[in-house]
Amino acid sequence: MRAAKTRVSKTVTFWFAIAVALCSCIVASEAKYRTDKNRFGVYRQQVIVDPSGHGNFTTIQEAVDSVRQNNKHWFFINVRPGIYREKIKIPYEKPYIVLKGAGKRRTRVEWDDHFSIAQSPTFVSLADNTVVKGMTFANSYNRPRKGKNKNPRVPAVAAMIGGDKSAFYSVGFDGLQDTLWDSEGRHYFHRCTIQGAVDFIFGTGQSYYEDCVVHVLGGEIEPGVAGYITAQGRTDPKDANGFVFNNCLVYGTGMAFLGRPWRGYSRVIFYQSNLTDVVVPEGWDAWNFVGHENQLTYGEYNCYGSGSKTPRRVKWEKKLNGDTVRGFADLNNFINHDGWLDDLPIPS
Repeated sequence: MRAAKTRVSKTVTFWFAIAVALCSCIVASEAKYRTDKNRFGVYRQQVIVDPSGHGNFTTIQEAVDSVRQNNKHWFFINVRPGIYREKIKIPYEKPYIVLKGAGKRRTRVEWDDHFSIAQSPTFVSLADNTVVKGMTFANSYNRPRKGKNKNPRVPAVAAMIGGDKSAFYSVGFDGLQDTLWDSEGRHYFHRCTIQGAVDFIFGTGQSYYEDCVVHVLGGEIEPGVAGYITAQGRTDPKDANGFVFNNCLVYGTGMAFLGRPWRGYSRVIFYQSNLTDVVVPEGWDAWNFVGHENQLTYGEYNCYGSGSKTPRRVKWEKKLNGDTVRGFADLNNFINHDGWLDDLPIPS
């Protein structure tokens, strides 16, 4: 009897040890993630990216890859200062990711692809509910080095944003042609800097740019040739998409049109923005839609600055009244009618 009890005791001890070991492995595998609650009581996980090896990962893409598919809780990826030579992709099946850098000038992600528009982006976000703060995405292919650039000017995208309900706070987008591909979905850009020369904010996004800096690099294209800030791609008069710029600064070198249509019902509004003398007097270009200008919704309202004078604007620019403008200029009316922006965890 005593021997039997001993065998049972040893068996229980053996399986208890196995259970402890398994639990230890699980805890160890999860140890690299810090899990806590935010002020709303919602669980979130956090990891650190540090190129020196003092974090959980050395590249941002490794951190993104570590996020579980169909993630349902906010996953914070804290990116330490540095220049990250990599391309980043957040796929459709990885929503609720927050990328937080150390500042636009301190955390920079850079690549120099240019083979095609689809292939070239340094940063791609296809997932819904993506938040980015305090970093810069750059495509350096066309950017001058030591004052010179031997590469031909071609589309070279710094960032492509395709998911719905995505927000960018104090983010830089650095390129020359097709810098920011605001592809589709509702997007909010706050205190961001977008720079380029030709069609450098383009796509079919339904996007609100607030307190942003639009930096024209017209001095880096052919002398005397004006560039283009926007190329919005609305395809149907019933589509809700378009670009709204509220309280933004447009400045830089050379000259640029406020926009030209990528598709036949392009829509862009500049509201209460400072337009400096980089803006050409005509303001807008019909491009491939000459004769169909009535389909385009291009307008300015309560703008100011040396480039805001409208007597020489194209005659087909829309004359917007206060009620019409408020439908666009009001953030809640244009992209936040369901309150998704209010639920975002904005990193401090």
